[in-house]
Amino acid sequence: MNEWFSLFLNGDYGGAASGFEATCFIMVFSFLVGQCVGWTYMATHRGLSYSQSFVVSIVILPALVALIMVLMAGSLMVAFGLLAVFAVVRFRNVLKDTRDTTYILWAITEGMAIGIQRYSTALIGVVGITAIIGYLHITSFGSRHRFDAVLDFHLSGDLKKLQEGLKYILRRHCTRSLLASQQRIGADSTNLSYRVLLRDPSRGNELCRALENIAEISAVNLFLREDESEI
Repeated sequence: MNEWFSLFLNGDYGGAASGFEATCFIMVFSFLVGQCVGWTYMATHRGLSYSQSFVVSIVILPALVALIMVLMAGSLMVAFGLLAVFAVVRFRNVLKDTRDTTYILWAITEGMAIGIQRYSTALIGVVGITAIIGYLHITSFGSRHRFDAVLDFHLSGDLKKLQEGLKYILRRHCTRSLLASQQRIGADSTNLSYRVLLRDPSRGNELCRALENIAEISAVNLFLREDESEI
């Protein structure tokens, strides 16, 4: 433990360390930093647009960038070689998932490490990044279930008079609800859209029936989603 603490201070005060143990420390520390960045993003994100893939990429990228810097440390030729590799790589299709970009960066980094005969660094990188991705996959890191469904319906009549009954039904069937949009069609006609977290997703039809029993409500639609996603 004291050796790792010494490695932690070497970069700022005693010069950068190198070797197998130093590379392992760099991978672990960069992963912990990525976790802090990911948790902070999840806690502070606001709005309807959210992407679990982006959060996962945030956690993986510090470890990948740290591995690249280990390979480039003290070698100008390696730095120029990395720039040349990125200049040569071209993709005909636009990558829609940020994790795809992360995997491509990982593959390039591993190939570069093996190409310059840094075999131990390549091994640490493939084991470390695989462990990080496995952990993120098993724990489903970055997923948020603030809302798991979208509820749309048409309301005819005064919204204020029906508001108490509507709130009662939503509280009965949902642990959380948020009015996402409200569109007035006429003097006494409104289209409402709620984002809801159902108490039991398999009983969503009961929520629809409860709303349909109100004479002023029609065209009830419930769209289930597994998680918040990029819009």
